[in-house]
Amino acid sequence: MHIHKLKQWQHRHNFFVHREQNEKNTLRVMILTAVTMVVEIVAGVAYGSMALLADGWHMGTHVAAFLITLFAYRYSRKNADNPDFSFGPGKINVLGGFASAVALAVVALVMAVESFGRFFTPVEIHYSQSMLVAGVGLAVNIACAFLLHGSHGHDHHGHGQDHGDHHHHEDHNLKAAYFHVLADALTSVLAIVALLFGGLYGWWALDPLMGIVGALVITRWAWGLLKESSAILLDAGVGGEVRERIRETIEAEADNRVTDLHVWKVGPHHLSTIVTLVTHYPRPVEEYRQLLEGIEQLRHITIEVIQCMDEPCVGLENAG
Repeated sequence: MHIHKLKQWQHRHNFFVHREQNEKNTLRVMILTAVTMVVEIVAGVAYGSMALLADGWHMGTHVAAFLITLFAYRYSRKNADNPDFSFGPGKINVLGGFASAVALAVVALVMAVESFGRFFTPVEIHYSQSMLVAGVGLAVNIACAFLLHGSHGHDHHGHGQDHGDHHHHEDHNLKAAYFHVLADALTSVLAIVALLFGGLYGWWALDPLMGIVGALVITRWAWGLLKESSAILLDAGVGGEVRERIRETIEAEADNRVTDLHVWKVGPHHLSTIVTLVTHYPRPVEEYRQLLEGIEQLRHITIEVIQCMDEPCVGLENAG
């Protein structure tokens, strides 16, 4: 068999779709966040604001999360055609999103514990200076959110090489980075509110209270991302609707009966399936593949055909 003919029949295992702009924007966001983190931590210690200090602390963990995001992008890109990955490196981005979600949960826990402690050991707060720094932090967060949201929106429109997939794009790595930026923006807003009312009315307790409120909201974001990404990592991210459509498509032709069916995600928007079917009238495997061409998410299809030698359950006239 000629080499070019052999390659024609080989499975494609590169399910990773790299978008260079996403990676570049994440790097820019990480640099902006790191600079703001240093400023807010120094200012929080100097001016005694727990809300400001908490914002700076959890910006530090966000910088670590962005490093995870960048590592996932670059590792996936470099190993796109590595045969050591059975189904390609598509899940690395999902794993990056999961790791970032864990970091987000740790941020929320640290914020909650430290904020709760400030109720019992309040410190003097320099409201005006702290508000100025928090305002700068919020401006940086908004800029970062626009950078990542632009990439996120572009990701959902897709490209020519992903024909038919534009409804299924979901970059969990980028989504996690976006949630980290939103968490930063939220804590900056809460810090400004706490500092404003604390400065005007002396309500010092608002400062640690806003830290706790921010921790609760961030925990909810982290939990949602953990559930979504972990389902894919554990091969549970495919709904019953897709499985039923595969089964119905196969069984609608001849007397085919699906006896074993596995469907799982090999990337954020690519599915793999193994189908075992029994029939009295077996046909070439390629014909069964063609039946599934309408299910656009399927990128890796393995089909086993077993000929049944018992009495046909349908007449020959109905088998075509």
